Amino acid sequence: MSSLRLASFLTFCCGLCCTQAPAADPGFVKLFNNHNLEGWQVVGDGIWYVMSDGTLVGERDQENSHEQSWLYTTRNDFDEFDLRAEYWLRFDGNSGISIRDSSRARFAVPPDYDPKRTPSHIGYEIQLLNHGGDPFHTGSVYLFDHAKDGALREHDWNTIEIQARHSGIKVLLNGQLVSESPGDPSRPLQGPIGIQLHDRTTVIMFKSIELRPR
Repeated sequence: MSSLRLASFLTFCCGLCCTQAPAADPGFVKLFNNHNLEGWQVVGDGIWYVMSDGTLVGERDQENSHEQSWLYTTRNDFDEFDLRAEYWLRFDGNSGISIRDSSRARFAVPPDYDPKRTPSHIGYEIQLLNHGGDPFHTGSVYLFDHAKDGALREHDWNTIEIQARHSGIKVLLNGQLVSESPGDPSRPLQGPIGIQLHDRTTVIMFKSIELRPR
């Protein structure tokens, strides 16, 4: 192949690859690097690991688990932001995403467990369920607003987006607005971000977790 034809072929291949790979949304940065747990801290007895394809997995030891377990960012000062995550949750799984929890789930795990001081009572928890009978469905600002039904894809990957502002919180599930609340003015306006394993049977996976400051 001549050098001219080779150059044209390589240009064509490069253009093909570029059109198939979606560009990252402006302003979003990865909180999870798809390699390891750098920037995160396990709280409780959860088992968290990254598979060879870059998927983050959280599960529990079913024989030795106690109360809740969480995975928290080591950073504590997230203020106003859009948080977007692509996740899969096992059938009857119960999870959630915590924001502004200054306790970092201290009271959700032994030895200080107190059901009235878990992250949803100090900051806010965005509910994640697959099936289950909790009246706060997936996307709910837990304890504050019941999410609308119809947006969840059970037994499949879903995308949750949390728009956190000082004036309130909005939640989009697969692109649909499902829940919003002004929140409680007495609660913190900034804090870490956490992922919940509510009970010993819950398994959750994440392809991506990214954030855009606002």
